[in-house]
Amino acid sequence: MRNYLLGLILLVYFGTLSASQDLDYIAAREAFQAGNAKRLDEHAAKLQHHVLWPYVEYFKLRMRLQSTDIASIRYFLTRYDGDLVADRLRGDWLKLLGKNQQWSLFETEYPLSVNKDTELLCYYYQNRLNARDISVLREVRSLWLTPTSQPDSCTPVFRTLIHGGQITLEDIWTRIRLALEEGQTGVATHINRYLPSNESLNNTDLNNAAKNPLRYLDTLNTRIKSRSDREIALFALLRLLRNDTNQAYVQWSKIKSQLTPFDRSYFLGRLGYRAAMRHDSRALDWFREAQNTPQTYPPSDTVLAWQARAALRAAHWDEVLRTIDKMSSTEQQIDTWRYWKARAFIAKGKTQDANNILIPLSSEHSFYGQLAREELGSMLSITDKIYRANNSEVSAMERKPGIQRTMAFARMNLRTEAFREWSWTIRQFSDAELLAASEVARRQGMYDRAINTANRTITQHDFSLRFLSPHREALRNVLRRHELDEAWVYGLIRQESRFIADIKSHAGATGLMQLMPATAEWVAKQLGIPNFRQNLVSDVNTNLQLGTYYLKHVLNTLDNQPLLASAAYNAGPGRARRWRDDTRILEGAIYAETIPFNETRDYVKKVLKNSMYYAKVLEHGHDSPTLKERLGIVRAK
Repeated sequence: MRNYLLGLILLVYFGTLSASQDLDYIAAREAFQAGNAKRLDEHAAKLQHHVLWPYVEYFKLRMRLQSTDIASIRYFLTRYDGDLVADRLRGDWLKLLGKNQQWSLFETEYPLSVNKDTELLCYYYQNRLNARDISVLREVRSLWLTPTSQPDSCTPVFRTLIHGGQITLEDIWTRIRLALEEGQTGVATHINRYLPSNESLNNTDLNNAAKNPLRYLDTLNTRIKSRSDREIALFALLRLLRNDTNQAYVQWSKIKSQLTPFDRSYFLGRLGYRAAMRHDSRALDWFREAQNTPQTYPPSDTVLAWQARAALRAAHWDEVLRTIDKMSSTEQQIDTWRYWKARAFIAKGKTQDANNILIPLSSEHSFYGQLAREELGSMLSITDKIYRANNSEVSAMERKPGIQRTMAFARMNLRTEAFREWSWTIRQFSDAELLAASEVARRQGMYDRAINTANRTITQHDFSLRFLSPHREALRNVLRRHELDEAWVYGLIRQESRFIADIKSHAGATGLMQLMPATAEWVAKQLGIPNFRQNLVSDVNTNLQLGTYYLKHVLNTLDNQPLLASAAYNAGPGRARRWRDDTRILEGAIYAETIPFNETRDYVKKVLKNSMYYAKVLEHGHDSPTLKERLGIVRAK
């Protein structure tokens, strides 16, 4: 009894000490972020035995990096060699060295850095150009040809290559067009400085086109004379096109004779792209016209993807094949286009060509991997290559410093730091180590880390970790009430929140089933919940009660189709209805692939793929529907 009481007292003591030190760590972190060195030192003095002491040392060094001697920096890097905190400090030091043009030290340390962001990468290019190495052009082009702004460290690199003629006048115009295409007028104005003054964009015209593109285009008449005029006119057309296909097309018809064939091809490609996203039947004609001009503007993979999707909705399998063949080799290897290429071969009676694609694709644990299996007449199996980590492996994993640091961050609800530390720690793990780490995360209630880590395995898998099923009893209670498919609901929750009960999205959606405040309030009224408050949505039972009611509601209003209900749950019932075809029945997989919102398209495919795996993990039996049956067919509007 005495030993028991002593143990209990020690447990309470160390628990209280740990909580107190956690508060000191949070205070030290806040002091670092505020640049308060004195306050940081006060809290650091209490943290020398805390599991996150390496980060406290990092804070102290980072605040004094400009004045810290090289020996102290290298001592820290040696002590924590292989840890994320060392790589962070090395990255900070390298940026300081690059800023101060200390290239000799930079060259020594740069190869040892792992996480290289764009700012650091551009210092590396500066160093190479400083050594008269202009072979960096190929690497720099991908940084140049982007619509977004780049760090200041990239400016000397770009300027050197522009002055040397390696980045040409056409490259400058290309980047301006990319920026204007995305509405990034600030970036376009910045890049405009690199053009000769007699060729540059007219900023007044650019601003007028941005503010009121229709009025600007109405004033053009025959004023399109220069490259600058053409680019601003195209920018105004694209601004209109974002909201209204017909209005943009009318304005285009008025000025197209003043544009070059190259520019006409460009706009027609964008017109087809926007029309395809709106499921406009004219899209394919515009794509074809864009690609049959005397000087064809090369379509991007994004444009070609929507040409293929428009062809899918129209059941033009020849065009599906031709369009996929025009994509880059990288894009063609995505499972999406491998599957649809195989389907096009099947439609043309080329079964062997289709099977050459479907057989390797069917081994992949993806939406299209599962559809490939079903095309080959095979059903999903999760019994192959199962590996379960044993207790000794899990215990060894719990002792790893990176895992302990992650758990400390998670305990303090510092999710970003926990994510980074975990990702770094597991980055080179074997399949067995990944599954042991996943089990650690599961036991700690870090379900998102458990799932994402188990997802990384290559040859050995544990699908019970990939497809966790926490809160099963609570969920079963509400599922019985609404007669919802358990596998589908689990597949949706897994995609919505990874089972993090108190998670909140940037848009304000909360909890396991990511309910928006207005939706939660509406459902609470339907259910007659008295004294409902928004903070209740984070409660697991309340969230499941509200979320399943709403899911059943959208299912009932959308032909009892999980495909449409999944799309509606993410993007709203009105959109899910609008995405149906005007006149023809659509195969469910084609409906899913032609959802115009990237997030919703990816979401729907993952929810339904998840449902298939949950049906197996939860042992729903042989009568569980296939993925094609879950997708069904979607009737016309």
